[in-house]
Amino acid sequence: MKLLWAPWRLKYILGAKEKDCIFCEKPKAGNDREHFILHRGKSNFIILNLYPYNNGHLMVVPYKHASGIGGIGPEEAAEMMELTQKSVGVLQRKFNPQGFNIGMNLGSAAGAGIEEHLHMHVVPRWNGDTNFMPVLGETKVMPQHIESTYDNLIDGFSGL
Repeated sequence: MKLLWAPWRLKYILGAKEKDCIFCEKPKAGNDREHFILHRGKSNFIILNLYPYNNGHLMVVPYKHASGIGGIGPEEAAEMMELTQKSVGVLQRKFNPQGFNIGMNLGSAAGAGIEEHLHMHVVPRWNGDTNFMPVLGETKVMPQHIESTYDNLIDGFSGL
């Protein structure tokens, strides 16, 4: 049997589980680097996904705690889309992906991991990024640690 090591997952496995909404608490904590917050807008913020589908997987999240798309106002929705567009631009410049998956999972039946707080996923994609590992090994190989991904992207968001 071959082993694939992912020691950074141990922090999640052994660590205390969040009781409060992470999308409400992380922006309040103040240390953006520690929480992988890339940008703070007026109504939304951009944060890296701790358990990404691909390197550079980020989310645009309203500060307002709302579980559905109807729970935010027009200005919040407009800024969410604007920051999604800007995120695509930064990811294109920094990582040169060949495509993107962009969207929301509303409700547990739709696959929402955190269904109580609305968020938009932006996932960069490359030809061949889905290979035999996820299909046969039920394992995703991430070529870059999340801290390095943050370091690569943060300057791209500084001018937004």
